[in-house]
Amino acid sequence: MNSYAAHIAAVQARFDAALAATDFESVLVYAGQPRVAFLDDNAAPFKVNPLFKYWIPVTDSPKSAIFYTPGERPVVFLFQPRDFWHAAVKIAPAEWQEHVELVVIDELDKLTAHLGDKIKTTAFLGEDFAEPVKSWPVRARNPQNLIDHLHFHRALKTDWEIENLRVANERAAKAHLAAKEAFFAGKSELEIHHAYLAAINFRESELPYNSIVGLNEHGAILHYDVYETSAPAESRSFLIDAGATYRGYCADITRTYSRSETGFFADLVNAVDTAQQELLTEIKPGLNYYQLHVSQHLKIAQILSDFDLVRGSAESIYEQGFSSAFFPHGLGHFIGLQVHDVGGFLRNDRGDLYDRDPRHPFLRLLRPIEAGQVFTIEPGLYVVDQLLEAHADAKELNWERIDELRPYGGVRIEDSIVVGENGNNENLTRDAFAKF
Repeated sequence: MNSYAAHIAAVQARFDAALAATDFESVLVYAGQPRVAFLDDNAAPFKVNPLFKYWIPVTDSPKSAIFYTPGERPVVFLFQPRDFWHAAVKIAPAEWQEHVELVVIDELDKLTAHLGDKIKTTAFLGEDFAEPVKSWPVRARNPQNLIDHLHFHRALKTDWEIENLRVANERAAKAHLAAKEAFFAGKSELEIHHAYLAAINFRESELPYNSIVGLNEHGAILHYDVYETSAPAESRSFLIDAGATYRGYCADITRTYSRSETGFFADLVNAVDTAQQELLTEIKPGLNYYQLHVSQHLKIAQILSDFDLVRGSAESIYEQGFSSAFFPHGLGHFIGLQVHDVGGFLRNDRGDLYDRDPRHPFLRLLRPIEAGQVFTIEPGLYVVDQLLEAHADAKELNWERIDELRPYGGVRIEDSIVVGENGNNENLTRDAFAKF
């Protein structure tokens, strides 16, 4: 059995279990459709329902749907409207079509006619903001217990999913190297962003998220996406957080560069990179991801001490909350069909949740680590004045040293990791860079 055949068999088994546990006879997974802006008729770029592309690698066919009853062949309703305004969606022959019953429709009424009374006993999964979908007489719409069951098990990736993640990371790594070259050539943020897209021949709407392309102090803005059109007089530092997609699966990579190969900021980038790689050796099944987060905080705290940004031991810097002022976000998150993939807080497939720690409220993943999970590891260290205000009178903070770092913004390094047995993990990101 090849990897896609094994994948769709696993998806069917997971849906079988979820439907049985939640007492539904069948499921209708709607791909979704574009939304228009308020008081406008121009639609935003279409983003497919992740549970739709979980079944088949089709990401650009809005108003399509998948109907599945356990024990029966999945039915894919592929929507291809008769429309002289737009180019028709082209679905090339592919392996997934061998595993489904394919029904091409040009009106959604043909879907409901095909299903007949079956639609009345099915669970609907997807957006339903528009007619006629909004009025379909389904048994339930997005039942939380069904979604929780699916999301809990979706954290373990199939071999086919990991193959797609490898390719997505290779695409992103290639684009990252083009962006790095543009930075050292003195380009503006917008020009760097254009170089990134050109390297992999992507439209901006094909990216999994808005790229962060920050020069100098902009590297301290965690979700910076302004893209200055003029290059600064001096490009001291460069932080890029950008990804790519393949068959609906996402890459999410961050790298930080110093213009100078030596000096304070170059040394800091190397220190964060080393600390991140040290943490990667700690990943193994059975460990809780929260423990990794705390371990990385202690490593960042040690860097703060080593670079005389904060005075004290790593333990005291962490316990007093100083490390959170410099490293405010979570260590990482699940990644797959979504950049911030789901299920990070689920204790089980019944929907019970882990309590978020008020000390680390932005951590997106609290589950124990298991083989087959894929998640990011992305420590950072930044000068964020809003966060430092709470420690304005702390004698431990070396403000002269902090002022020295401020013009560089900050550092973040991010890799995606496939958890293996006994710590035999795969670093999708660094393996991708090694190919170029």
